[in-house]
Amino acid sequence: MFCSKCGKELPDEAKFCPACGATTDGTQQTAEKAVENTVEAFTDTADTTAQFAPEDIAQNKGMALLSYLSVLVLIPLFAAKDSRFARFHANQGLVLLVSEVVWSAVTGVLGRLLRAISPFLGFVTAILGLVNLLFLVLTIIGIVNAVNGKAKELPLIGKIRLLKD
Repeated sequence: MFCSKCGKELPDEAKFCPACGATTDGTQQTAEKAVENTVEAFTDTADTTAQFAPEDIAQNKGMALLSYLSVLVLIPLFAAKDSRFARFHANQGLVLLVSEVVWSAVTGVLGRLLRAISPFLGFVTAILGLVNLLFLVLTIIGIVNAVNGKAKELPLIGKIRLLKD
């Protein structure tokens, strides 16, 4: 049995979820539904699409998409600087790029330090490298949002603003 609110696995006779405190009301949830709820909770971020003109969105979806392709974020910054929609996605892409660069620098330094201490600690760097999969997921989410004409913040880092509106 899984909690219908947070998706955590519950003991069979649980009246309350030990993770979130929600009553179970005898409602059971499949493992697939629990995963779906977890994904929805992760991607449930602010959607500000209504604040953008439909014409702006239609004309600048391609520029918004480029925002998530590493240094190509510079193209919408300069080529579509008057588009609020492209600028929103450029900010998201720039935050993602800066996060990736900082994470790479931190893991590079940490990896060298750990390998200097002991060659056997190099596996920690490999484990830390798995965070790069999170960056890939965030990139895909951003691209999907841009192509669908949505102005949704990225999970975890979407509230950060590097560019003025």
